[in-house]
Amino acid sequence: MLRQITGQKKPVTDAGRKEKPPVHRHKNCVISITSGKGGVGKTNIAANLAYLLAGMKKKILLLDADCGLANIDLILGLTPKYNLYHVLKGEKTLREAIINGPGGIKILPASSGIQEMSSLSMTQKLALQDELNTLQIRPDFTLIDTGAGISENVMYFNMVARETIVVVTPEPTSLTDAYALIKVLYQRHAKKRFSLLVNMVKTESEAKEVFIRIAQATNHFLNLAIEHLGYVFYDEHLLKAVKQQKLLAELHPDSPAIKCLREVANKLCQEGREQEDNGNITFFN
Repeated sequence: MLRQITGQKKPVTDAGRKEKPPVHRHKNCVISITSGKGGVGKTNIAANLAYLLAGMKKKILLLDADCGLANIDLILGLTPKYNLYHVLKGEKTLREAIINGPGGIKILPASSGIQEMSSLSMTQKLALQDELNTLQIRPDFTLIDTGAGISENVMYFNMVARETIVVVTPEPTSLTDAYALIKVLYQRHAKKRFSLLVNMVKTESEAKEVFIRIAQATNHFLNLAIEHLGYVFYDEHLLKAVKQQKLLAELHPDSPAIKCLREVANKLCQEGREQEDNGNITFFN
């Protein structure tokens, strides 16, 4: 548990913190939705957030970046003919691979079961960035559903994003792995802005406790401040929606979880929301 990692509790204050990284406004918001541990609901959050943002008249591109084990198309009941693999092999253009999803969202599906996609080469990464820059109509939001953990692909897709949302649950291993992910991105890749989204909580106070524990660890050991983006209640309707291959936001728009995610979507749409610009190569430069 993070309580064991952090040792004695230390108040989260501004004292001794490093300066915040430079921030700028960008017309296109590129956001990675990531996690240190699998099974925390990251893909469902990404898909439902995309749907809610599209309902707010935003143009959305949802990129499945779990390149070797894709599942966004599966949870939506879609059967794409082409995917990211065909784009990076030079067989299809990005526009040919992008498909329409519920609510008008655009989806770039990834491949499943292709081992060579589990670690993209520099040539493939540059090809993807070039393809994205060819899009005539650029999205307002590009949501990147990364894989879990600290693999090379996960690091890459978090680095090209201007905002990183780390999804965590109250489970002790989820907290520990989320801290490990933040630590690697910060120490090895100079990523400095992180937003925490606590999923599958029963109460608001439980979500607050999870955030405080991770924030204390990042503050104490990394001298790094993180943002509390919000929380999502555990919702028994979610499993039923997954079985039906439908979004929870479609089937139960007033469910507790979707009400929480709608608040997150509103935050992401706030005028002048800060985004990181640390000199790294990003999508839609």
